[in-house]
Amino acid sequence: MAEAQQTQTEVGQEGGSHSSFPPFDASTFPSQLLWFAIAFGFLYWFMSKRALPAIGKVIEDRKARIARDLDDATAMQQKADAAAAAHEKMLAEARANAQALAQAARDQAAAETDTKRKALEADLAGKIAEAEKQIAATRDQAMTNVAEIARDAAGAIIERLGGRPADPAAVKAAVEQVRS
Repeated sequence: MAEAQQTQTEVGQEGGSHSSFPPFDASTFPSQLLWFAIAFGFLYWFMSKRALPAIGKVIEDRKARIARDLDDATAMQQKADAAAAAHEKMLAEARANAQALAQAARDQAAAETDTKRKALEADLAGKIAEAEKQIAATRDQAMTNVAEIARDAAGAIIERLGGRPADPAAVKAAVEQVRS
């Protein structure tokens, strides 16, 4: 402890008077207040004449730029909406044209198919008529041959059963009677 006391005595002030921290010294208050008023006045003048107008100008410029940007954005939005509406209208017209073209193509294809079908039906009807004529001619020829074969067969049967040849006129009349 002796060392602590010795250190305190060494730090002591010269002249033996005990004074406090200068800003807290009551004898310097008037000069401090004077310099405080001068510094505050100068700072107030500087801020009001130089710094605050510059800051205000920057703020006003920023407000104007923001308003201009908002106006530009609104105009661009209106242009985009108009372009989108025009695009939708063009798409609707293109769809309508495509549907009309598709319907026209379907109608044309149906007409061509109908024409081809009618031509094919007419061709088939002609071929059927020709085939029916050929069938009728073949049937008539076959019936002629059948009548001849029937006469020959009837004559042969009569000759075999009766033992003598049959009368050709009587056989022909009998076959004709059966055919009718």
